[in-house]
Amino acid sequence: MSDLTTLLEVGGPLTALGGGAAYTRAKYPAVYWSAVGGPISTARLLSSYSSVMEACGLTVAPSRLRVLAVKATTRREVRPVPPRRGLIRPTSTGLRIRLRLAPGQEPADVAASAERLRHAWGVHAVYVTTVKPGVVELRLVGYDVLRRVRMPRKADSGFLKVPVALREDAMAFVRDYRAVPHQLTLGATLSGKSMYLRHLITGLAPQAVALVGIDCKRGVELAPFAARLSALAIDPDQAAELLPVLVKEMEDRYDLIKTRQGIAPDTPDEEITSDIWGLPESERPTPVVLFVDEVAELFLTATRKDEERRDEMVTQLIRLAQLGRAAGIYLEVCGQRFGAELGKGATMLRAQLTGRVCHRVNDEASAKMALGDIAPEAVSAACAIAPELPGLAVAGDTSGGWSRIRTPYLSLGDAAEICRESAHLVPDLAALKPFRPDVPVCLVATPDPAALPHPATD
Repeated sequence: MSDLTTLLEVGGPLTALGGGAAYTRAKYPAVYWSAVGGPISTARLLSSYSSVMEACGLTVAPSRLRVLAVKATTRREVRPVPPRRGLIRPTSTGLRIRLRLAPGQEPADVAASAERLRHAWGVHAVYVTTVKPGVVELRLVGYDVLRRVRMPRKADSGFLKVPVALREDAMAFVRDYRAVPHQLTLGATLSGKSMYLRHLITGLAPQAVALVGIDCKRGVELAPFAARLSALAIDPDQAAELLPVLVKEMEDRYDLIKTRQGIAPDTPDEEITSDIWGLPESERPTPVVLFVDEVAELFLTATRKDEERRDEMVTQLIRLAQLGRAAGIYLEVCGQRFGAELGKGATMLRAQLTGRVCHRVNDEASAKMALGDIAPEAVSAACAIAPELPGLAVAGDTSGGWSRIRTPYLSLGDAAEICRESAHLVPDLAALKPFRPDVPVCLVATPDPAALPHPATD
């Protein structure tokens, strides 16, 4: 009886400790990883590194000098040599370790064994990146960082760079307009596409950039950010008036580049390889980012007159996508579907959009529209996004690389407040002034003097 009582007295705290660890792992995975998961995975890695590398086929035969040294000093068996390991650097989301590859190995050999390494060391995922020739870095992620998104404290931000989401390897996904000038973002209703757009706008709001919006849903998506927008079109008719102005602004900037750099005035714009970044800062025009929400509305037609207007708008969008980068004009095109069925010019416009972000879509064909022509293997990952994970998306570019990302939550009120605080940064572009949206003034109710309390002396 006394043994049973002692067992219960000891088992109670152990049960509570185990339950607390399980609760912490489910609700606060970062805390659990730092306190429990990280030390355990580090111990596994240190104790089993050589055997795991040998099991994964990542070892090579030792050199003759090493064989002679081992036989001369010890009598133990000469074993294959694994890649030389660097220091283990713990992070809040996992571990980092650099490996110096042995002669004859390549980074693809390590990447092919990433799944085996994940199971051997008890982590959520293993990612391999090349640091320099002969050196790779293993990024071990301890838990699913996309389940509860927490952006890293240090992100690669700067002018025309916006850390907009978190990648599955716990790195920030940065939208860099200088590197990827134009992008296509697809997603079904409630997939998180609007949240992605909010982060882009709020990230660019404090910068010296002109923000232009085309929102054919009567402005319900972009109107809350009107305080920071230089121009806003809320229907196809207004868009048909705004796009020629942007094309004319682009042509004027090309004329400025020609004049400054001594290029012949009759040189076609397509042959100019320079851009506005080669101009002195005092003469450099302000970059323009054009947000097109629900691009399919620009392609839909009901009458022959609408067809003519649609053809003009599509032609102008294609010109901006082809020539806008050098003039500092960048496109962010969003929609639910975007393919050849929209009409003439849709496929040509999509081919000019280098970056691709695909949220949850309703059919496989929509995922193929976004990713099929640049990263076919990413289509299945986009189709596997669950409805209960809004903000989760697959991001890729024309290089063929892709990764899963998720945008953190940002309320519409907070995003609108950031734009109101940055309203004084709206650049002065004369061509866009007629399209500047009306910003509603927040009126403060003035109390009735008769209702105010009077002092006793009255």
